[in-house]
Amino acid sequence: MRRSLTAALIAAAAFAFVSFTAQAQGQPQGQAKGPPALPDGSGKDQVAAVCSGCHVTGLINASMGYTRDHWNQLISTMIDLSPAPDTQNAILDYLSANFPPNERRKPTQVSGNYDVNFTEWVVPKLGQRTRDPIQHSDGSIWYVGQYGNIIGRLDPRTGQAKEYELPPGSKPHTVELDNEGNPWYSGNKNGTIGRLDPATGQSTVYKMPDPKSDPHTLAFDKNGVLFISFQGSNLIGRLDPKTGDVKVVSAPNPKSQPYDVRVADDGTVWVACNARGCLLKVNPQTMEITEVPFPNGGSTRRFVIAPDGMIWFVNSNRGGIGRYNPKTGEFKEWQSPSGPRSHPYAAAWLDGAFWYNESGMRPDMLVRFDPATETFQSWPIPSGGIYAGILRNMRTTREGNLLIHQSATNRIIQVTPHRRAAAR
Repeated sequence: MRRSLTAALIAAAAFAFVSFTAQAQGQPQGQAKGPPALPDGSGKDQVAAVCSGCHVTGLINASMGYTRDHWNQLISTMIDLSPAPDTQNAILDYLSANFPPNERRKPTQVSGNYDVNFTEWVVPKLGQRTRDPIQHSDGSIWYVGQYGNIIGRLDPRTGQAKEYELPPGSKPHTVELDNEGNPWYSGNKNGTIGRLDPATGQSTVYKMPDPKSDPHTLAFDKNGVLFISFQGSNLIGRLDPKTGDVKVVSAPNPKSQPYDVRVADDGTVWVACNARGCLLKVNPQTMEITEVPFPNGGSTRRFVIAPDGMIWFVNSNRGGIGRYNPKTGEFKEWQSPSGPRSHPYAAAWLDGAFWYNESGMRPDMLVRFDPATETFQSWPIPSGGIYAGILRNMRTTREGNLLIHQSATNRIIQVTPHRRAAAR
């Protein structure tokens, strides 16, 4: 489905308030709120009207900049401007003149003894902001398109994808598979959790106690009980699909912003704090929460529980990664190669190493950290012929690959790592 220019202009008015609010979040008190101002010039009005229909204009200012041809490639993944060539040319002329390639956020790339191959698939609906791919037992890949309000299933053998419309206003943040392989999604904008029936395309919807809450990340335990984080609402929840019972509790401290959720082998539920330097340890039966603060502060979006029980996390605000031993309480941290502003984000454990990305850099870097040698290696993440967007979540496959995404270009990407043979 191609998104028309007319649809974008209509949507612009509806999304204007949301875009303005989203950009304003997190700004220091006393500063002007709203997206950074676009430079004056011919084409500014067209950019403001069309681009802000789906995202804040601050993303343009924060980009690595592109040539006219590369801006055209990027925009074509978001919206079809071909019915309005004058508008298309005005936008491309403006963007290429005011936002050419730059190195303001250039990363530090580190070499090593691994090679990676990136296999990319472009999903159908333009402007959907594809994210959070996860492998099904049959080899297919489920994903959500948050802005497109869809959930999709990709067949990597053929490259074909089928997408399902979700109930209005769901704006799914993630997809998770239950123990039987059924896809569930978090209704981030309408306070719901949903289970999709692929045979009918219909969703079974579970409403959260507060319809204004924002279900974020999902994780099932071995008994099929679903645990939920609510970032903006500062909540953690539990849903039993067998009974439909929902219990929601507040994080111990205000503005913790619960983010990633993982269930340890012993059944303990762990949750990341995006706005505080901490992990939250949750008793799955009582929902009692214990905060585990980071010694050096910071914040964490994503983390993993390694096979030995160690918790590896990204410390986003400090530009580093860390390891926590739940048995001893010991913490250890390392600086990411691109430094304090690298803003590590997604995380996965694969082949004895911690993988993550440096979302504050342009291009966004995929990083591998080897705990045995305490060394890093990194690669720029491609999006077709350009580098665009950031990676927000990553999962592993049964074959030993990574599934990542580039939301800005509607791409799902498989990363296949290979240890380089030693020279003889």
